[in-house]
Amino acid sequence: MIDGSMQAYALTLDKFLSHAAKWHPDAEVVSAGAEGAVRRIGYAALRDRALRVSSALAALGVAKGGRVATLAWNTQGHVEAWYGIMGMGAVCHTLNPRLTPAQLGAMLRQSKASVLLVSPDLRPLAEESVRDLPTVPPILSLDEEEGEQALGRRIASAEADVAWGGFDENSPSGLCFTSGSTGAPKGVTYTHRGCFLHTMRQLQADVLAITARDAVMPVVPMFHANAWGIPFTAPAVGAKLVLPGRQADGAHLARLIRAEGVTAAIGVPTVWLGLVEHLEAEGGDVPSLQRILVGGSSMPPALMDRIERRLGVEVQTSWGMTELSPLGTAALPGDPARHPSLSGRPAMGIDLLLTDAEGAPLARQRDAEGHLRVRGGSVVERYFGQSEAATDADGWFDTGDLARIDAGGNLTITGRAKDLIKSGGEWINPAEIEAIVAALPQVSLAAVIGRSDPKWGERPILLVETCGEDVGDADLLAPLAGKVASWWIPDSVIRLATMPLAATGKIDKMRLRAEYGQV
Repeated sequence: MIDGSMQAYALTLDKFLSHAAKWHPDAEVVSAGAEGAVRRIGYAALRDRALRVSSALAALGVAKGGRVATLAWNTQGHVEAWYGIMGMGAVCHTLNPRLTPAQLGAMLRQSKASVLLVSPDLRPLAEESVRDLPTVPPILSLDEEEGEQALGRRIASAEADVAWGGFDENSPSGLCFTSGSTGAPKGVTYTHRGCFLHTMRQLQADVLAITARDAVMPVVPMFHANAWGIPFTAPAVGAKLVLPGRQADGAHLARLIRAEGVTAAIGVPTVWLGLVEHLEAEGGDVPSLQRILVGGSSMPPALMDRIERRLGVEVQTSWGMTELSPLGTAALPGDPARHPSLSGRPAMGIDLLLTDAEGAPLARQRDAEGHLRVRGGSVVERYFGQSEAATDADGWFDTGDLARIDAGGNLTITGRAKDLIKSGGEWINPAEIEAIVAALPQVSLAAVIGRSDPKWGERPILLVETCGEDVGDADLLAPLAGKVASWWIPDSVIRLATMPLAATGKIDKMRLRAEYGQV
């Protein structure tokens, strides 16, 4: 007897754009530029340009497995570059333009990228970043059609008959360094198979549930964790993709949402705070917007309520990491039990485990706090350039988060293991304090760090950005009484005009510790 079989169909990322080009050829990718300029293209035309990017890169010597870096905003040119790079089997190394030239140069030195593609306004930063490299790669500008350094000029004369795919689905597709908000950045290598599976997981009805009827706006940058996978998810179903470009202020986003009928938007909480503050000051609404997916940092209940009431949307909380490609869990849309602190459940294809500090699984996995570990087909196995695995013997990756899983399977991140404050030999969890203070209506953002203390080793201090209202120290600390141990209450309160944020919108605790962590 001869068993039947299924066709070999490699799970490679080029298939998403090819699918969109064939079945949703006229669905738009809209890219917002400076001074209100908007660029539009259909998926079929976008695929043609991406194929020409592959041809232009091949002419520069890029081959399968080679690395091409991008230093760019969320624009059409960046999406073309992604598919042009990944479709030909090369690796897209996304760089964060909010880092210093020295940091960018160090990452390029590690990746050995042979070409650097940049947004035009970032060319000076790119040129400074490559100055001290052993070999300086050619720098080409995205979203420009004219000039010797414009990628568009090379696209115009390139052939579009390049073959995409034809390589192993486990081949690397991307390289992204972690944000470094709590430690030194590490390189995470994405694979075609991992990102393909991540996209399928993200499209589930209980996760993001994007359809061809949606207009999706990723405000989360493409240079961080694949813009949470949206440049793959949108073409996979033929959804309209709305790219905000460099600007992410409230006025710009409000105009774009209204003009393009955006129904779903994705970004960190601080982005939506800016949108709300703009509408509160200037008036107006964003009637097409139905839901917002947030992640990257915890959301105070008062902020979530403020966003939902003012925008008329549903906020969907989530949790993920660069190392997870990046989505780990998402709250169930429309769930009456949802809460800002809940990050939702994992979808099929990813699993969670709570352990003790030594990595032993907790006997009780529900309603207990532990160190969070995760495994799945889109989870890092080892970091870029490191020979040792980042997982334990059973394949579990230690996220560095402390977490609880409730009876319904919902995940709550209760803190970062590295953020714990050791005072008098006992541990203080800043996240518990931050959640209580951030719930106050007068508080926009709150952070707790340890400050060195000659007697106790460390003592907690509270740093806050208020909503402009006058609120005393006693009023900020009073809600902690009876909810945390008395010795957990911060010794002092520091008010900041603007809370420092890392490049991905998270509170930059490394900077806070550097500036306020010493006596």
